[in-house]
Amino acid sequence: MCKYFFSLFLVFACATSSFGQEKPATRADTLKNKYFPMDNAFKGWEVNFDTDFSRYYFTVDYGYWATNQLLGNGNYQNAGNYLRVGADINFLLKDPDKNMFFIGLRYGLSSFNESVQYKNSTFYTGFGGIVGNETNSSVSGNWVEVTSGLRVKIVGGFWMGYTARIKFAPSASGGGALQPYDMPGYGIISETPYWGFNYQLFWRFAWRETPNLRVKN
Repeated sequence: MCKYFFSLFLVFACATSSFGQEKPATRADTLKNKYFPMDNAFKGWEVNFDTDFSRYYFTVDYGYWATNQLLGNGNYQNAGNYLRVGADINFLLKDPDKNMFFIGLRYGLSSFNESVQYKNSTFYTGFGGIVGNETNSSVSGNWVEVTSGLRVKIVGGFWMGYTARIKFAPSASGGGALQPYDMPGYGIISETPYWGFNYQLFWRFAWRETPNLRVKN
């Protein structure tokens, strides 16, 4: 029996990552203690594409990420896009429904802007303080991930699954007076390693399937 199968996974919807672990922490070296994050609002989306070659999956993720964080004395905002490329190894190769349990690697790239507005009254008590604004208009960064997850067939071409990821080795460039803080696709740059978790909905497309070979007597 000889069989070749090629497939594409497309995420129609991507649930929120585990941002409970991705809330910003106070940075003693960010704008010299001029702001302290108190709250976090996130919005974004992500799409994933996979192609399988036997037990190996080549994968590409692309997404948008924006935060609007209330500070103790101001406001922090960022927005940008990110790209992840990598590969997974499926350990359920003989599963008749092609369910997946996988472990993989990713390399992430991000491009974003960020700004902070703050009021500093530390040295001007009684005078109303100083209102400041700092902006990074073009920041780029990268990081590495180790991933693991599960995908299960629900019905027909509809699948559900999750991906857990541990991120490390973040790097960002292009910052000015404001040290790059929250990188789309990664999270708080000063924290490493960093955890993420995605719930996903998939549709599977079969592009080519070679019929079984039969030997005539």
